[in-house]
Amino acid sequence: QLYSQGHGRPEGDFCPICTLPIPLPMENHSIFKNCCMKLICHGCNMAAKKRGLLDCPFCRTRYPDNYADTLAMIQARVSKKDPEAIFHLGVKFVHGQLGLQKDTRKAVELWTEAAELGSIEALNSLGGTYYSGNGVQQDKAKGVEFWTKAAMQGRDQSRYNLGCLEGQQGNFNRAVRHFLISAKMGNKNSLEIIQKIFMAGHATKEQYAQALKGYQDAVEEMKTPDRVEAVRRRYHECRWQ
Repeated sequence: QLYSQGHGRPEGDFCPICTLPIPLPMENHSIFKNCCMKLICHGCNMAAKKRGLLDCPFCRTRYPDNYADTLAMIQARVSKKDPEAIFHLGVKFVHGQLGLQKDTRKAVELWTEAAELGSIEALNSLGGTYYSGNGVQQDKAKGVEFWTKAAMQGRDQSRYNLGCLEGQQGNFNRAVRHFLISAKMGNKNSLEIIQKIFMAGHATKEQYAQALKGYQDAVEEMKTPDRVEAVRRRYHECRWQ
């Protein structure tokens, strides 16, 4: 089941406007909207601004004016047991954002609740937290368990992490099977590590070719004119800052 499930990206990885999967890593290609708990790809967000839309391009909610209003917006959805809202409130506690004090233990409590309600992102974050022992008693086995659950639901980073663990233990066949799945989702790190494993003689030429084609197909599927323009604009903005 570990290798037969989780080959497709989860629903939360798709932009709700253009309905295409968001390029990976998603934090570099999308913006999170606290009003509707949606990730909007940079292409659709840019297109909305070009049309003069200054509110949320998905739910049309007016953006809050300050941290307090933003926090209240998130907490309103938390009170309704929205798993993504609960997960993101946990993220705010980790980083001490929106006026909150840093509190990793509180974040873990929230992520645990969010995971029980169906948040794949919470499963992935719990995996990293328990594996590293950041804010909780270290429990690598529990961390792997959370990553496994997330990977089987399509979380590419969890799949990549499992592949790395197998590779570190010398289980290259298992590692390559994980990396093939995440590479075909558009995870560039997975493609690059399969190439290294192939160069080291632990993966076949056919496996690398399969990973390369799968990765290229995924990247091509995620391209739109608006996304290409958004990347170009952000590149020029960063270049001249």
